[in-house]
Amino acid sequence: MTAPLFFVSADQLAAATPGSGLVLDGAEGRHGATVRRIGVGEEILLTDGAGRRADAVVESVGPGELHLRLRAISQEPQPDPYFVLVQALAKGDRDEQAIEAATELGVDEVVPWQAARSIVIWRGDRAGKSLRKWESVVLAATKQSRRVRVPVVSRPANQAAVIRRIESAALALVLHEEAQRPLAGIELPGSGDVVLIVGPEGGVAPEELAAFVAAGAVAVRMGAHVLRSSSAGPAALAVLSAAGRWR
Repeated sequence: MTAPLFFVSADQLAAATPGSGLVLDGAEGRHGATVRRIGVGEEILLTDGAGRRADAVVESVGPGELHLRLRAISQEPQPDPYFVLVQALAKGDRDEQAIEAATELGVDEVVPWQAARSIVIWRGDRAGKSLRKWESVVLAATKQSRRVRVPVVSRPANQAAVIRRIESAALALVLHEEAQRPLAGIELPGSGDVVLIVGPEGGVAPEELAAFVAAGAVAVRMGAHVLRSSSAGPAALAVLSAAGRWR
């Protein structure tokens, strides 16, 4: 079984070397020692969430902390191409379900999109609270899937902001049930941003689709069936990963 992952600060790993010791305390230490009851001799994985990782073994356990010996340290490079999911806000926490699964499937950045047909609207205090919830969902999914890079959660985007992401991307795709081009036939670029746009429950509005295509996006379909907003993005990411990263 893959070793469990715990987050530490960048400072803790910056000067670390194989063979050095480290104390995992605080919330992560309590979770490891008290909740998971990790014992002496067990292996764990540490990361700063920005690609630096350390393989470690538990030498002793204290109240709410693990005393570790580092075995190997490495730096995972930034993925290239870089997968960006522009996820429309959706009701019933379906947008949160989408970004959770997308994180597990390797997305590098998620962008909350206030689409024309989004029933959910982020305003005022709710916007800040909802953005923090997305960050929490992504962090938990990163830990669960043993990733050493936490996906970026960007600021909420309107149509103009999405268009700017399309214009700067190496490839931009809009999932649309009436599109003629299948996603499975799309060739990934060698590098740069791959922006994937997913609409809300009512789909991408015609005027949005027209604006995105005019900016350079390609409308694609997943298949014969219509997927929920919570599953369309993750399913598309799996197709893209199968075409590149998973080979």
